[in-house]
Amino acid sequence: MTAPEARTPIGPLADGEWHRLHPASPLLRGGLVFLAVIGFLIANLRERVVELFLLFFAPGAEPPGGPNGDFGGDFAEDPVTGLVANGLIGWALLVLVVVIALVVLGFWLAWRMHTFRVTDEALEVRSGILFRSHRSARLDRIQGINVARPVFARLFGAAKLDVSVAGQSGNVELSYLGSAQADRLRGDLLRLASGARREAAQPPATGDGVPASTATAGPGAGPTLSDRAGALVGRRVDEFLAPELDPDLAPVESVVRIPFGRVIASALLGGSMIWFVAVVVAIVVGLSTGSLWVLFTFVPAAIGVVSYLWTRITGSLRYTIAGTPDGVRIGSGLLSTANQTIPPGRVHAIEASQWLLWRAFGWWTVRVNVAGQSVGANGDAARRTLVLPVGTADDVRRVIGLLAPDAIAELDPVLDAGLTGTGPHDGFTPAPRRAAWIRPFSWRRIGLGIVGGTALLRRGWLLRSLALVPLARMQSVAVASGPLRRGLGLASVRIHTVAGPVTAEAPALDRADADDAYARIADEAIERALRDRSDRWGVPHAA
Repeated sequence: MTAPEARTPIGPLADGEWHRLHPASPLLRGGLVFLAVIGFLIANLRERVVELFLLFFAPGAEPPGGPNGDFGGDFAEDPVTGLVANGLIGWALLVLVVVIALVVLGFWLAWRMHTFRVTDEALEVRSGILFRSHRSARLDRIQGINVARPVFARLFGAAKLDVSVAGQSGNVELSYLGSAQADRLRGDLLRLASGARREAAQPPATGDGVPASTATAGPGAGPTLSDRAGALVGRRVDEFLAPELDPDLAPVESVVRIPFGRVIASALLGGSMIWFVAVVVAIVVGLSTGSLWVLFTFVPAAIGVVSYLWTRITGSLRYTIAGTPDGVRIGSGLLSTANQTIPPGRVHAIEASQWLLWRAFGWWTVRVNVAGQSVGANGDAARRTLVLPVGTADDVRRVIGLLAPDAIAELDPVLDAGLTGTGPHDGFTPAPRRAAWIRPFSWRRIGLGIVGGTALLRRGWLLRSLALVPLARMQSVAVASGPLRRGLGLASVRIHTVAGPVTAEAPALDRADADDAYARIADEAIERALRDRSDRWGVPHAA
């Protein structure tokens, strides 16, 4: 017996019609650069403009350039003075007005020509003035949706929605939408991607979420201009102070938060801090010995490390991760905020790792491999693979439970052995003692286990790691053995997934154990893939 078809209410932006972005989008995308250029020119020429104004209008003042109007000397190279000397100030102002008008017209045309729509199958975006482009992202290939709210965009109540699709360079970006519209559209896209069908389109709203029935009320029935301005300011303040994760969106017990002190301490104890100390020592030694060349080499490196630390700290503030009906929601940020939702069935690999200096505190970090987010991507995309910047072992369990909810009951008994254990504990196949010839410090940590349709591969000493790969979504499995490993009777087992920061490999197992693991992983991966329906979580399955 098959359950009735699931249907879901869809908002006005996902009704299949073409829609435009937020009216402030041109300013937020490119207008800030234009304003910065104008501000730079004004800041550099303001003294000359004021001086010329005073010379022209002060009583009895000598005209610029002396009594004969000679603009020689230093004034000859000043563009403002040159324009005045040649009587071109009017033409210059006219050119400036025309340039500004053309820029404004270009921004307006770009906004008018940038439209999007959501159908039952895809999100489509059309843009461009002279050269038109039409991009389409299939809903069933959505790997995650990120909503970013830069601080300046938040002043306008706007947000950027970035849809990650399987395949490189397949992402579709909507910059910008209204903040509430972005959240609603994200939910609509995820529900449609789940396989649920849409209900009949709702009547569109007018204005800022005001229903049409109230928007057409007669004169005197609506709020005054001051009331609307006060309400707008109140909404903006509430948006800045609101928690990143709506308390009604997820149960409290599913939320993982990071204390502020842990964020600071983990950054100071990270590997980048060692590089910073080394760079500072090099600068001090270089300056004390008169080697000024260090200023051109190590100072930029120090600035880069400080920038990385600052980004790491600010990117972890107000950090939350929780399970929601549409997937795992991850959010962070103080002034500029960002949050992403990873739908069920989109995580191809999970890795919990622990840096040596974190070991005394029991801190771990968790990353994932998701299609469309490679390790070599830009900074924002790479940060989206980090689902837990720093947390305890209990936090790691809760995060794995959110990312692999169907397998966590079977995985939970073996997670301790995977995170900190050595040897043949709880179903892990360990490396033999002769593996110490090629892994002298970490051979005891090497192990491979298969539990609940998930392969667990642990390794590392300086950086402990435990990789988990749902076999239903692996790409392939390989056994490799070079001349040295063959001589020792060893082989490595590697499970290939989509590109990302997680490498799932057991580098040195007994050859017979590696062959057995290969056969078992290959057989179970086929069986699990045929039964897996997690990527269509909105479709009722046969009872």
